[in-house]
Amino acid sequence: MQGHPDVIACLVALLRGELAARDQYFIHSRQYEDQGFMRLYERIDHEMQEETQHADAILRRILMLEGRPDMRPEPFTPGETVPDMLRIDLETEYRVRANLREAIALCERQRDYVTRDLLLAQLRDTEEDHAYWLEKQLSLIEQVGLQNYLQSQMGAGADPS
Repeated sequence: MQGHPDVIACLVALLRGELAARDQYFIHSRQYEDQGFMRLYERIDHEMQEETQHADAILRRILMLEGRPDMRPEPFTPGETVPDMLRIDLETEYRVRANLREAIALCERQRDYVTRDLLLAQLRDTEEDHAYWLEKQLSLIEQVGLQNYLQSQMGAGADPS
């Protein structure tokens, strides 16, 4: 089934963004693990897996629409401190959200409702889960202070949400 060239191009760009988000979460999760912040590690590792699922769904749609995927992640710079990593991840989620909204509008214009529905599900996940959780963590740092926040992230086995 041949898709509209604009929709395919948009999906290719979204794929590259999802791959970058996956890689960013990958390195951040391993940095948290290395620093002993196991709760952050577990949550961000989970986010990495979700970004992989998002990329997989977009990749499959590109192939179904007879497009050519580009598997090169968008460039990114990982954070160095916990607040930096959380802020960078939140900025990434905001960027993904904006890109998804534009893509959904394009799919509406091109009457590609299957692709639109796939992207709507990813938008809900981005807004209701990823971005919300990151905003909450940054707010906690402001409320309780960085040292108290970091101490709360050291245990294993509990999700900090």
